[in-house]
Amino acid sequence: MRYDRQIKLDEVGVSGQEKLRNASILIVGVGGLGCPAAQYLAGAGVGKIGLMDHDKVSITNLHRQVLYNEDDIGKSKALVAKEKLQQLNSEIELVAIEKALTIENSEKLFSQYDLILDGTDNFETKYLINDACILTGKPWVYASIYKNEGQLSVFNYKNGPSYRCLFPKTTRQNVSCEATGVLGVVPGIFGMHQAMETLKIILGVGNVLSGKLKLSNLLSGSEQILNIQKKPEEIEKVKKNGIIPVKIECKISDESRLYLDIREIFEQPRINSAKVIQIPLSDLDERIWEIPKEKEISVFCQSGKRSKKVVDLLKAEYGFENLTNVEGGIETIISETTFDS
Repeated sequence: MRYDRQIKLDEVGVSGQEKLRNASILIVGVGGLGCPAAQYLAGAGVGKIGLMDHDKVSITNLHRQVLYNEDDIGKSKALVAKEKLQQLNSEIELVAIEKALTIENSEKLFSQYDLILDGTDNFETKYLINDACILTGKPWVYASIYKNEGQLSVFNYKNGPSYRCLFPKTTRQNVSCEATGVLGVVPGIFGMHQAMETLKIILGVGNVLSGKLKLSNLLSGSEQILNIQKKPEEIEKVKKNGIIPVKIECKISDESRLYLDIREIFEQPRINSAKVIQIPLSDLDERIWEIPKEKEISVFCQSGKRSKKVVDLLKAEYGFENLTNVEGGIETIISETTFDS
């Protein structure tokens, strides 16, 4: 009875529902993209869903990550998502993975699932997903959001093109929702598109967006589908060398100051300097003792918004009087950026 409405479809039927029950999917990032994708895939009866996210729910998530509510603020996204989705469908297996995807854990993790759904918002992790999928032979469903626009594709599907075929090298810095803003409905719509591509792959129906890049501007209503040319040399490079790290490095313009970088480990560009203390916001509670109180420290993030909240928090609750926020974020304190992939 639970799946009656979709079993009636010729493209699904009882045999298709069995395919869904026997399928396993790993969602990397249970945020703006991952939340709606997870909800619809759980509702559809996908038998095993991995929910990977090292982050905690914040109030700034709620306008677009509608799986969560105010009572969840401060809790693990992976654990909360598992609990909520289990209430939606108690018949499926849900696995909460409270860690970030890394070079060290990606291949072992990917080998446990049939396909990967990308819910991340940074280039470094997308290249990591791509390379790990090539090495484990897994397809992955990609989406990327910028303001009112989005991209959608499926990579490494049935010997099709990879992400590196489309973007051989990183040519610009990450642009996050924090820095540019986003209407909550935009990642919601693209997350549902990702769920649809996933269902098409599992069921073996429709035209999977392999070798295609769908571009949509939801404000203007325009859409475009581009062909992606496969570049076998890019795929062979990964097979030969393994996962190829993508690094965006920069230098701070004033080496006389001491800084505290509260961005997460995947946020780019990275700064390699003895003048920068790097404590991700998600680790702040456990690592406050690493922040000196006797020296003037400039606190920064990607845009200056999170760092302002951290400065206010540390002043009010921990007695720090030596902290100032970097208005405008990292772009205001760097002098040089280099790309390597």
